[in-house]
Amino acid sequence: MAIKYVGLSEINGPLVVLDKVKNIGFDEIAKIKLDNGGERLARVVQIDGERAVLQVFEGTKGLSLTNTEVKFEGKPMELPLSTEILGRIFNGAGKPIDGLGDIYADKSADINGKPLNPVSRVYPRNYINTGISSIDALTTLIRGQKLPIFSGSGLSHNKLAVQIVRQAKIAEESGQGFAIVFGAMGVKNDVADYFKRSFEETGVLQKVVMFLNLSNDPIIERTLTPRCALTAAEYLAFEHNMHILVILTDMTSYAEALREFSSSKGEIPGRKGYPGYLYSDLASLYERAGVIEGASGSVTQIPILTMPNDDITHPIPDLTGYITEGQIVLDRNLDATGIYPPVSVLPSLSRLMKDGIGEGYTREDHSAVSNQLFASYARVQDARALASVIGEEELAPNDKAFIKFGVLFEKYFLKQDFTDNRSIEETLDLGWALLSTLPITELDRVDEEHLKKYYDPSKAHDYIK
Repeated sequence: MAIKYVGLSEINGPLVVLDKVKNIGFDEIAKIKLDNGGERLARVVQIDGERAVLQVFEGTKGLSLTNTEVKFEGKPMELPLSTEILGRIFNGAGKPIDGLGDIYADKSADINGKPLNPVSRVYPRNYINTGISSIDALTTLIRGQKLPIFSGSGLSHNKLAVQIVRQAKIAEESGQGFAIVFGAMGVKNDVADYFKRSFEETGVLQKVVMFLNLSNDPIIERTLTPRCALTAAEYLAFEHNMHILVILTDMTSYAEALREFSSSKGEIPGRKGYPGYLYSDLASLYERAGVIEGASGSVTQIPILTMPNDDITHPIPDLTGYITEGQIVLDRNLDATGIYPPVSVLPSLSRLMKDGIGEGYTREDHSAVSNQLFASYARVQDARALASVIGEEELAPNDKAFIKFGVLFEKYFLKQDFTDNRSIEETLDLGWALLSTLPITELDRVDEEHLKKYYDPSKAHDYIK
């Protein structure tokens, strides 16, 4: 029998304190009834003997210390799930906000998920095609991988997220479906409208599940948004054998909400005021990506985070880099020169791409093209640095060839229209056309067989103006 507790011991920001509480669990959900008959949800975030601290989702404004009723539900927060969630829009706590009514649930699942047994994990292979050359060729997204995008304030990461949602696809295998779970945290109203409008106009909304937490929504809800999104993704992937791509933006907003919440609890802060458990908290989200034995589906993650002051050593990108399998870094200088997407090639990498590309997946020359493009673009930076000292006219012929290659590479390979959806074959052919502008003696990352088959300076003529 559920016991109702009347009255609160303390109210502190989004937290309320109850004394003499028995038989409750951490993360348990409670219903709080107000004087005016209204109801709010809360969850247990701290237990000290018979003293419980609850986090109120909708805030504590209007709560009374004397007349407020609290009733514990005996379970953690759960998300109602069915295949009906496809094409629906929810708030950060998993409640429908698209006016289409509640979900008729087949089941409800704990939003905190269940840890995946490492033994049951299957090594990720095969790739997801985004239609974006700089990602598909150089930092290939592998099914079951977690590959973050490190951006900066004001850069075009929202536009890139929309393009990935619109264009991402897999090779259909044995009737398996592909869908996207999109979680936005702390976004402004105009950004939320941009996401919704973009998905509706391009006709992809039916394969998207959206969770939107706005900047004026409670920060408590912000800490729930990625957990709700990942719970929906796991349900579709592992119970309906779908390949799910989860895009979470912006993880910096999530971490700042966590910092504010931690501060209100009076916890001792770590680096830059973030809680000492930031690493394990982020890991509890990122590690929910993967492929498991016995299920045909997969969960792939692209968390997007804005680096404060473009500082890649900031705790959020720093810890994210430790947990995830690579990163895609956006560059402010490229963005300033009008290149979209402004992917900074050299610091970007995908640690799992070597096992998900090549013959049987993309094309047999993919690895060679990728390695040679990386190496050649690194030479471009060296040649540009030298030219800034001695002048471009004084450079050796080979260095001049690399300077020219760098211009073409940025103009035709990195830069592409928002609506330009390139196949992997188009991307690799474009890579070869650009490599063919270099002397064949400089292509030392490609074997003789691939050079004979693909190296052709005449292909480059279309790209040289």
